[in-house]
Amino acid sequence: MSRPESRQDKDTLEALARMEKDFSAMKTYLEQMVFLQKEILDRLGQEQTKVKESEDGGLDAGVLLRLPDHLRKTMIALSRLIEGRADGVAKITGRARAIESGYLNQLVRMGYVKKMRRKHQIYFSIEDGYNYG
Repeated sequence: MSRPESRQDKDTLEALARMEKDFSAMKTYLEQMVFLQKEILDRLGQEQTKVKESEDGGLDAGVLLRLPDHLRKTMIALSRLIEGRADGVAKITGRARAIESGYLNQLVRMGYVKKMRRKHQIYFSIEDGYNYG
């Protein structure tokens, strides 16, 4: 025979039912979040923006506006040289060569600038295209 359930057993069952409902709701929210994150990543992967020169030979304003001020100054100086070394960029910006070298390497890692070695010297030039994603 089944014995009558105690009040404590009923409370426990009700608490478990509420927890199951809450977990189900959380699972639904997490699945929605994962779906939205995948959608965002897909969109980012599809967007490709090129670093392009405008008709007057300057850099695209959109590219420059995406950069922090210190990197923008380096990028503008490099665009004047078309291709140059860190010491040449430093002469234009008025900053130390080591600082400019660091900034140029940062722009290389970001994909805006191309790095080339010629014998023992490193030259930088503006990359033809930059891909997002």
